[in-house]
Amino acid sequence: MSASIPALPSTRLIAPRLSLAACARAYLARSSMACAPLTPQQRLNRFPASPLCSISWMVAGEAEMVVPMPGAVVPVPAMLFGGPQSRPTVSYNPGPMHGFMLLLYPAALHKLTGLDISAWVDRFAPVEEALGPDWAAMARQALAAPDDAARVALIEAFLEPRWLAARAEDDGRGGIVGDWVKRLGVQVAAAGWGRGARNLERRVKAWAGQPMRTLRRMSRAEQSFLSWRAAKLEGRASWADIAARGGYADQAHLCRETKEITGLSPTELLRAGQEDESYWVYRIWS
Repeated sequence: MSASIPALPSTRLIAPRLSLAACARAYLARSSMACAPLTPQQRLNRFPASPLCSISWMVAGEAEMVVPMPGAVVPVPAMLFGGPQSRPTVSYNPGPMHGFMLLLYPAALHKLTGLDISAWVDRFAPVEEALGPDWAAMARQALAAPDDAARVALIEAFLEPRWLAARAEDDGRGGIVGDWVKRLGVQVAAAGWGRGARNLERRVKAWAGQPMRTLRRMSRAEQSFLSWRAAKLEGRASWADIAARGGYADQAHLCRETKEITGLSPTELLRAGQEDESYWVYRIWS
């Protein structure tokens, strides 16, 4: 008897090794090569606004970036760099695919490359154009790797010696975005440049791409969503309570910020994560 075919793609969130926890946030792997045919809606990939940078690999199949005009798409190269995103983004896979993504803390990428992250907010480009030939060579090796485990090993063999050499000012801890944002504020203030508010803000934008207030807003939203998940497991979930603990003015304030970052209200987002395959990243992230 033949084995049954999975109805939905395989999707995984992979943690980096501990020595890279303050450099790489996570890896995302997704493949629909061995599942039942997907509907057009299921072939969409919806991502929230994010302070993180990314390198994406289209290992098999194709991807298109859906732009804000109805029906318009932009082909995605096999190896793509993305800067921080200030608004939700959507991509589409015309057919079966195998994709892989590395998520990097922007301040870590700035240390590794000297890249002015503020120049890459809401931008995508081929890896070589954004990061140069060394990173492009690593990306090509990862693209040709036999499986995702080999991809992770290749990426980390490239990153680890460079990160260990660059991390003198870093405390080495990873964690959720909120932890990184707190550390960034301390590191920026201690960097020894001009102490005025404008100088500090320019430094934050060069290292992280976006103003500190935007980073704090995104970290607060992520923490609130994770807090709601934990409270739900304990049987005491309440958006009003989560909003109060997260520092929002009220529940409506939480809903507005969540919609700006994800495109949906908190309740709509939770429903979509459970019922709509195109929101798979929200499901595995929590």
